[in-house]
Amino acid sequence: RQIQRIKSISEFHRLRGLPKPEHPLISIVDYSAIKRPSDIGEVNLVLDFYMISQKSGIGGKMYYGQQEFDFDEGVMAFIEPNQVFRIQSDPASTEKRWGWMLLIHPDFLWNTPLAKNIRRYDYFDYSVSEALFLSEKEQKTLNGIIENIRQEYHTNIDKFSKQIMISQIESLLNYSERFYNRQFMTREKANHDILARLEKL
Repeated sequence: RQIQRIKSISEFHRLRGLPKPEHPLISIVDYSAIKRPSDIGEVNLVLDFYMISQKSGIGGKMYYGQQEFDFDEGVMAFIEPNQVFRIQSDPASTEKRWGWMLLIHPDFLWNTPLAKNIRRYDYFDYSVSEALFLSEKEQKTLNGIIENIRQEYHTNIDKFSKQIMISQIESLLNYSERFYNRQFMTREKANHDILARLEKL
């Protein structure tokens, strides 16, 4: 399949019919506002930035690396730069789309501890083959953090803005790690060690 690389958050906004981002290196997108191109299922996508999403009503299947990503019971997914994924839309789907997508360019993390520490969050890896299922209470917690980030980048940027947003992103990642650990304690984790090693190579 043809690979489409999206190099910037501004380009992502343009290709999905969204207004220009408030900030060139970080953006929160309303999932229901995204316009999917007609050929979205025909191309593999590669982003040059992180995408953290909480969504429902995907209306099809998502393929991540070489496997189908389990969205049957999950609403949250994590994709890091240079990973290959594809969304196979179902034209017959009548599901209502809702949720948000947090887009973070690596340059936004430059010169912060998170630039290095973000690699410790295993759920960005291809070997995690299921989305993160969230309870209503967990969704409310993460939605509150997203709203804090949204408010911060809609206000006038000052010398504190970036660090406040970085702190909120770290909170989002740490809560997500807690919720994933809870999920894997109650579900059998599929064995994808060989596939994970292959994808890494």
